[in-house]
Amino acid sequence: EDKDTKMTEFWLISAPGEKTCQQTWEKLHAATTKNNNLSTNSKFNIPDLKVGTLDVLVGLSDELAKLDAFVEGVVKKVAQYMADVLEDSKDKVQENLLANGGKVLTTIYYSSFLDTVPFLFIFKGVNQIDNDLKARASAYNNLKGNLQNLERKNAGSLLTRSLADIVKKEDFVLDSEYLVTLLVIVPKLNYNDWVKQYETLAEMVVPRSSNVLFEDQDSYLCNVTLFRKAVDDFKHKAREYKFMVRDFQYNEEEMKADKEEMNRLSTDKKKQFGPLVRWLKVNFSEAFIAWIHVKALRVFVESVLRYGLPVNFQAMLLQPNKKTMKKLREVLYDLYKHLDSSAAAIIDATMDIPGLNLSQQEYYPYVYYKIDCNLLEFK
Repeated sequence: EDKDTKMTEFWLISAPGEKTCQQTWEKLHAATTKNNNLSTNSKFNIPDLKVGTLDVLVGLSDELAKLDAFVEGVVKKVAQYMADVLEDSKDKVQENLLANGGKVLTTIYYSSFLDTVPFLFIFKGVNQIDNDLKARASAYNNLKGNLQNLERKNAGSLLTRSLADIVKKEDFVLDSEYLVTLLVIVPKLNYNDWVKQYETLAEMVVPRSSNVLFEDQDSYLCNVTLFRKAVDDFKHKAREYKFMVRDFQYNEEEMKADKEEMNRLSTDKKKQFGPLVRWLKVNFSEAFIAWIHVKALRVFVESVLRYGLPVNFQAMLLQPNKKTMKKLREVLYDLYKHLDSSAAAIIDATMDIPGLNLSQQEYYPYVYYKIDCNLLEFK
């Protein structure tokens, strides 16, 4: 399928049955596909729900709007977190989340009603996903954060980074009562000064005891050995020449522990990655299905409120082509403007009509809800 002409949004609409609902479907399909490929369409089956009184339906309509926003929020969060977890391959989010090789349409279609699910059930299920996501994300992020901190500790400039993975035992005089080895950061520009000066910066510096152990872009890491009692003097003098003595005690145990910690975190992260991605897939699918259920319920309630009883309407799912959306709107308007003698007035008017929240939902003479799958696009 050509990526550019396909929208990642879908229009779920309904219109009253004419002589039969099949006829309503055929008419729409012909108008949007014959000679003008405006959209890809399919019937969307919504079983007959128990219809209560009008008051109940109006109340339901408000509750459903809230539920819709909540469920959409959770769908977005799961998708966004999948993008975070996939890190460098976040463009693979769609194919990871959607059934059937990442085709939104088939996923929506398969999630259309198998049965009617009570609201509370939808809310509870999605709320559970929301809570689980928080817990799992927090555990995984914690791990990822600790690992990043350790990695950061081992990177950066010589003035701040950990030196544990750079220095070796033989760079130090260890276990001497009188002597100690210091690590000094020497700017490359000042290196000649260091070679000339270090033996005389304080009393009791061991001659020829300095070597370059490591370098980064700007500086050398050098060691130097001297008598313990001259250390303060040496540090003080070194600073005047822009030689920075790093606080560092050579401790093999500690260094080993750091390395092991890093390996442990890295292994843990790898271990958790697979199950987490699987959990996200399964629960995305659950949340997405719940979301489509809510949309279907909204179409049902709205259709009964608008078209009256007995229940007689056809719900249809359209995937508009990007380049002809405006044209598609016009065709739909022509097909259905007769449904609503007040439609023309409403489109011009700014007046507030009870039960019709213009700010939240564009108003058309037919029942219309958008299923926006752009929330699955991560560049």
